[in-house]
Amino acid sequence: MEIDTKGKRITLFGKGSPLVILNTVHGEGESVYKAVKDITDKPFTLASISRIRWNDEMTPWPSPPVASWDSPYAGLADSYISDLENTIIPAIVEKMKIEPEYIAIAGYSLGGLFAIYSLFRTNIFRRAVSASGSLWYPGFTEFAAENELKATTDRIYLSLGDAESKKGSAIMRSVGEKTEQLLSVLKEKGCNTFFESNPGGHFKDADLRMAKGISWIIS
Repeated sequence: MEIDTKGKRITLFGKGSPLVILNTVHGEGESVYKAVKDITDKPFTLASISRIRWNDEMTPWPSPPVASWDSPYAGLADSYISDLENTIIPAIVEKMKIEPEYIAIAGYSLGGLFAIYSLFRTNIFRRAVSASGSLWYPGFTEFAAENELKATTDRIYLSLGDAESKKGSAIMRSVGEKTEQLLSVLKEKGCNTFFESNPGGHFKDADLRMAKGISWIIS
């Protein structure tokens, strides 16, 4: 089942409540959904969103590239959050034909950064997954410490590969330290937050890492 709106392609997998929003790079929703179902039989609907301007719409504020191979970050997350809240999610719920018990947000890499940032900008999401999230993003942990969550959050899942702090630019190698800082900040704010370490670098078993996070928040 597919929806096209606001320049995005949304593909729905499964049937029932809750609703999990997954921002994707390559439309990997089907493989993530299957990986979740290998872990749990709990019903849920996965809305996989593609055609995202990744470095622009997944980032909270502008920043220059942090690696020679990367491109600048435009910091358009607030605009995309508005599209989700006002247009995209209402279209998904209408297509589902049921009101979900709650809505969760999930993402990998910069998508994981976006998932956590969105909790500070809208109250529409009650649960979140940041799998191998780009929590090294300049200024993000400071932002999280200094601001209050808008969402009433039941569960937040964070994960990281145990080799992710060993590769990339100096800023990217700070991801382990920054993830620990964010975990502490979220717990201080009263969030039920779980952290899981996975073997390998940033790109290893991405679908499985995402599936483990989604399985935890919907259980």
